[in-house]
Amino acid sequence: MITATNRALRTPPARAGAKGTGLSPSAAMPSLPSLTGLRWMAALLVFGLHVNNFGYFGGTGGRFVKWGFGAGATGVSFFFVLSGFVLTWSARPGDRALAFYRRRIARVYPVHLVTLLLALIMAYTLAHQPRPTPKQALANVLLLHSWWRPWWQTLNPVSWSLTCEAFFYAAFPLLILVLRRLGPRGAVALGGLSMAAVLVLARADAHHWWKYALYSFPGARLPEFVLGAVTARLVLLGRWRGPGLEASLALALIGYFLVPQVTPGYTATVCTLIGFTLLIPAAAVADLHGLPSLWRGRKLVRLGELSFAFYMIHLLVLRTGTQLLGKKPHFGVLGGLAVTAIVFAVSLALSWLLYEAVECPARRLLLRRRSSRRAPEPAPAPAAAPD
Repeated sequence: MITATNRALRTPPARAGAKGTGLSPSAAMPSLPSLTGLRWMAALLVFGLHVNNFGYFGGTGGRFVKWGFGAGATGVSFFFVLSGFVLTWSARPGDRALAFYRRRIARVYPVHLVTLLLALIMAYTLAHQPRPTPKQALANVLLLHSWWRPWWQTLNPVSWSLTCEAFFYAAFPLLILVLRRLGPRGAVALGGLSMAAVLVLARADAHHWWKYALYSFPGARLPEFVLGAVTARLVLLGRWRGPGLEASLALALIGYFLVPQVTPGYTATVCTLIGFTLLIPAAAVADLHGLPSLWRGRKLVRLGELSFAFYMIHLLVLRTGTQLLGKKPHFGVLGGLAVTAIVFAVSLALSWLLYEAVECPARRLLLRRRSSRRAPEPAPAPAAAPD
């Protein structure tokens, strides 16, 4: 998901080992800055989708924005695949489940709580904002609200994806145990089963076999996470044989622009899943071998570091803007661009503030307390992975 970060951008790709990219389990994992840069692009797709939904552009501008960002919801699918890849890539041999859960909570929960509090304040201070029931608020706090479709968009709507991530985190210790026992062929078979599950779920969703839409249901999004984990495992074993970065990006773009041709919602996942599943390991392999990648530029990587906070705050900024702009103002091209630029700048500034004042300090504080209780011992090499 969007919660991956890159803490060691200067780790040399040469640490990837031999030509097959097989890696020693005891070695510090090489950094994958291209994944961090790609994460920003996925966050930007979601931002563009919401700009389209809020109707900032009318006429020709509106049609262009809808063409470019109407499928932006697939950026969340990219985050789910990326999350599986990153967590598998950075998994520590012998790591305990409780230690893993603690790191995940320290990484995600502080920003979630702050943005949840902001959404709650907005609900009671701004006009025409829905107010949550106590049960809805508690479900949001506990990251359970996306399990019940009528609650999935309460308070900070984008946090529904964190409910999915929380479910993925709960399942990950078992998943990584299974993946480590499977050989390359077994991993490929698991990936094939995951892809088949997405196809079956998409058909079920399109034909309304289930009472509620599957788009936000955590169990339905698990196969995307598993696919990311499978590809990471194959890269770690030196057995990944996917296409290069350019071909993978082309497939992802083709799938993205096919989305308007299918039933909206979960079914759109089918269009982009193959491209995303190929693009992420292709970017990782490019970083491991020092191959050209436009996604690892310093500025893009920095934006990728801010992308989780940006994702969590931008919709609250858009909602606040309706108090001044009204709903679906449908500006002309210049007016729409000006308003979008202002909203983007405010969201980016607030995401920087969240990252520097909440996300990083809270993570250091929560993880420092754990380490301070341990008996002195040599610290393991930090995982230089984008997590």
